[in-house]
Amino acid sequence: MTDNRNTIIAVVLSGLVLIGWQYFFNIPQMEKQRATERAQSELAKSTPQPAAAANQAGTASSTPSAPGTAPTVNQPAAAATIVSRDAAVAGSPRIKIETPRLSGSIALKGARIDDLSLVQYRDTVDPLSPAIVLFSPSGTAHPYYAEFGWVAASGTATKIPDQNTPWQQDGSGNLTPDHPVKLKWDNGEGLTFNRTISIDDRYLFSIKDDVTNTGNAPVTLYPFALISRHGTPEVSGYYILHEGLVGYLGDQGLQEYSYKKISETKAVNFKVTNGWLGITDKYWASALLPATDAALQARFSSSQAGTVQTYQTDYLENAQTVAPGGGKASTSTRLFAGAKEAGVVGINFPLAGLGGYNKQLELNHFDLLIDWGWFYFITKPMFLALDFFYRLVGNFGVAILLVTVLVKLLFFPLANKSYASMAKMKAIQPQLVALKERFPDDRMKQQQEMMEIYKKEKINPIAGCLPVALQIPVFFSLYKVLFVTIEMRHAPFYGWIKDLSALDPTNLFTLFGLLPYDPTQIPLLGPHLVLGLWPIIMGITMWFQMKLNPTPPDPTQKMIFDWMPLIFTFMLASFPAGLVIYWAWNNTLSVLQQSYIMRRNGVKVELFDNVKAVFAKKAT
Repeated sequence: MTDNRNTIIAVVLSGLVLIGWQYFFNIPQMEKQRATERAQSELAKSTPQPAAAANQAGTASSTPSAPGTAPTVNQPAAAATIVSRDAAVAGSPRIKIETPRLSGSIALKGARIDDLSLVQYRDTVDPLSPAIVLFSPSGTAHPYYAEFGWVAASGTATKIPDQNTPWQQDGSGNLTPDHPVKLKWDNGEGLTFNRTISIDDRYLFSIKDDVTNTGNAPVTLYPFALISRHGTPEVSGYYILHEGLVGYLGDQGLQEYSYKKISETKAVNFKVTNGWLGITDKYWASALLPATDAALQARFSSSQAGTVQTYQTDYLENAQTVAPGGGKASTSTRLFAGAKEAGVVGINFPLAGLGGYNKQLELNHFDLLIDWGWFYFITKPMFLALDFFYRLVGNFGVAILLVTVLVKLLFFPLANKSYASMAKMKAIQPQLVALKERFPDDRMKQQQEMMEIYKKEKINPIAGCLPVALQIPVFFSLYKVLFVTIEMRHAPFYGWIKDLSALDPTNLFTLFGLLPYDPTQIPLLGPHLVLGLWPIIMGITMWFQMKLNPTPPDPTQKMIFDWMPLIFTFMLASFPAGLVIYWAWNNTLSVLQQSYIMRRNGVKVELFDNVKAVFAKKAT
């Protein structure tokens, strides 16, 4: 029968896609992510070590090898000792950073911003777990920092500040949203460098550099800014998420280079105006935000510092000549370093109301720091809807349920036609059976007569595919939102679901915690032994939805419908809990909607009869 055949084809194809994704991609990446989390947890627990070599390994040089380029990383002369982050921070004088969202410090040696933690975000759902570390100083296992300054013109011996320059604080006090800090350094040859660093109550640093020339000769300098990261970080590895170097570079648009790609390319140069660039993780990022009218020589690059691969985004502005006898030059820039919150970064979408830095600073598509993907026109509305309902009810899980109802209402006219057509198909089943009896050996005649019946009864034979097809874009967009937006990270539902972006933590194969062992560690079978309570609920609702239809006469069709809920239960077991909750709720609504439409079209709802028949057979 055509409607059953099309429905089966749609379900089987969807199932094959999900099975392939699960087996070849999701399970390996899930194991990789678990290993990364374990490594990060161990790193956070590491004890401080001696600070003897805090300023050796992984130190970037601020001396350019050629004019017209920002400073690059040089290879250290010899292998150096890696020290703990605490030891590296304690190894040099610093100015403390204190804001509601950030804590850390600025190193007076080199004036780098190289010590930042995000105090509102933790490694795990436990509020007592360590805060997320973003920047770390040179000498640690994973140096990551931002640096600003000037590059001298080619062929000159002008003494300029570098990573070893001992800056002095002009005044006292910590860097807070209400108190900027001022730094000063005199090169002893007539040039005085002054730097003012301010910070807002979110994640934005503003850096203003001034140079005064009291010498007898003019000096030409190029303003630069860079973000450097040493060592290849662990990434989620999902195709739908970009992690690495990123920027929106004027007319050249969005540029994304993974760590692997830039390691192979070595360097990519851009000449742009109105651009920004930086390095992004799944939830965190750092980005240079120069003036929107600044002409930049921007660059993504990668190089070797000893045995460590380093990654850098930087830019150089046009030269400024500082006149002698008290002449001055100045430059300003900004640094974003923090969590990729949609309301802070900005979301460029009609009626969004979440302008953030993108709107506030009139930046060029800074909202794309969040990887909304190619289907942003679906993903963004999904996020905005979830965010709207979250602000109303205070729970993202409830917001998912409400958005599912909203989606059902939006697609009700289409679904109504689909289910009505399916109901009519059931009503004409006796006629279709009679056709097979009249023309048992003439399939062509059967098809012709069947199409005539469809035409007469105004039935769309492919209507059965529509409910499945409608779920695909919604499913994908919700998956994307759950996966890439930090708002979903550690967002709780009720009961045992403490993180909607992670899989259901319960497991049938441990009797939901009664058995003290981890079945996922069993070789080969382990990754498949993950089956939480919500996936089981989802499977039950899908089984009921399948039983809403009469038992197919064809044995193959019946087998597919019987096994499909179980297959989907195991496939979705390792998906984010929020997605499984959505699917279970959507199944429940579909059963109610289809039952209502079938009754309205005079077709018997055979759900309970079919369920009773299953248990009656088992009893027999």
